[in-house]
Amino acid sequence: MSEERLPAAYTTNMREMLGQEADAFLDSYTARRTQGLRFNRLKSTSGLNLSASEHTLSLFGLEPVPWCPEGYYYEDPARPGRHPYHAAGLYYIQEPSAMSAAELLSPLPGETVLDLAAAPGGKTTHIAALMKGQGLLISNEIHPERAKILAENVERLGLSNTIVTSGTPGELSLRFPQTFDRIMLDAPCSGEGMFRKDPAAALEWSPKHVEMCAARQWDILQDAYIMLKPGGTLAYSTCTFNRIENEEVIARFTDSYPDMELITSKRLWPHLQKGEGHFVALLRKEASDEAELSRSKRSTGSGRGKNGPRTNSALRDAFQQFQAWAAIELPGFACQGVPLLFGESLYLLPESFNDTMHAGLLDGLRVPRAGLHIAHLKKNRIEPAHALAMALQPGQAARSFDMAGDGLEIHAWLRGESLPVPVDLHGWTLVSVDGLPVGWGKASSGQLKNHLPKGLRILKAHIEEQ
Repeated sequence: MSEERLPAAYTTNMREMLGQEADAFLDSYTARRTQGLRFNRLKSTSGLNLSASEHTLSLFGLEPVPWCPEGYYYEDPARPGRHPYHAAGLYYIQEPSAMSAAELLSPLPGETVLDLAAAPGGKTTHIAALMKGQGLLISNEIHPERAKILAENVERLGLSNTIVTSGTPGELSLRFPQTFDRIMLDAPCSGEGMFRKDPAAALEWSPKHVEMCAARQWDILQDAYIMLKPGGTLAYSTCTFNRIENEEVIARFTDSYPDMELITSKRLWPHLQKGEGHFVALLRKEASDEAELSRSKRSTGSGRGKNGPRTNSALRDAFQQFQAWAAIELPGFACQGVPLLFGESLYLLPESFNDTMHAGLLDGLRVPRAGLHIAHLKKNRIEPAHALAMALQPGQAARSFDMAGDGLEIHAWLRGESLPVPVDLHGWTLVSVDGLPVGWGKASSGQLKNHLPKGLRILKAHIEEQ
């Protein structure tokens, strides 16, 4: 994209902001956009998967991203989103600059964390990996269709400690006051860092749109403040360059809330670093000896709404049924956590869920994914959920069937086809590619029936993260 195709008001703003650097910045729009992937630490560093990671490095000619240990650049014509390893959740396609935000937030295992505007899932999956699957992560996206994509990426990367919600920031702040150790707010913005990838985004830009985004960011920040624990940290990030949506929003925030301290801020510029550009500010809330806000202010609900979790005997019976099934079929799986039953779907939340909240808090809230989906109840029998397969290692299952990443079998499997297997293989089987689970099959009479969900049966690149 040439400077002539950029909005005149935008180029004027950037020249005023950058001075002598402006020419180099504006010239960066004529370069090709930067592409990257981030290895999923939950899978890339374990057992057999190390070889898959090493193969990926050589297969796509990857070069490391300086600010993210698991991040790598790739260049055309590489298409890692089309490889079976992508379907297996070995990595996430993510713009390299965007990887800086979760690294700066630096969540720890065992913490309670919120990703407030999370779709399509790059920062959520990054946070979960840094948490090593320990603790509790609530990942929220207000738009239902984008929340669905977020839930699919949470499933694909095998996250077991993540609840996906679809509520407004105001809804969440009423339910979760002073709840989170860390909050990621990748704020909706004017998207100036998207112009190189999506020239149409430049057509939507205007000074009025920038002001509107800043006002919306301010509103969301106030809800984030309510939900942040005293002593907790907040990462505020955008993929835009102007000061109005970045430094000025943060200055207004710290002026209005004196107990919020700006720890550091970081800018990545496309003319100085290899990436599309990003802004991240890290803030800390002053620790307080005062009692937390009363839990009575939270919307507890009954836990029995039409779309809410079922409780009591139905839940107890369902979980006992799954535990009996898992004792035989998943001898290496630790069946621990807080079970929830939504309709005929059984979910498992991490044990830390009970430390900070209760199931009633989810009642009345749109919850596309209530933790790890472990099973469907089918007429008094258990059918393991696809998400459970994606969160396992082959050694945890009683039976497994592995395929080569460069073979024909894996592509047939991802198209939904059944496969021939040894006749002595019977029952539920964890199917994998080079040690990376890709779903369930059920073996009988020398055939492995494919249980890959129909919506996942076309191998394609997922939406790329900005």
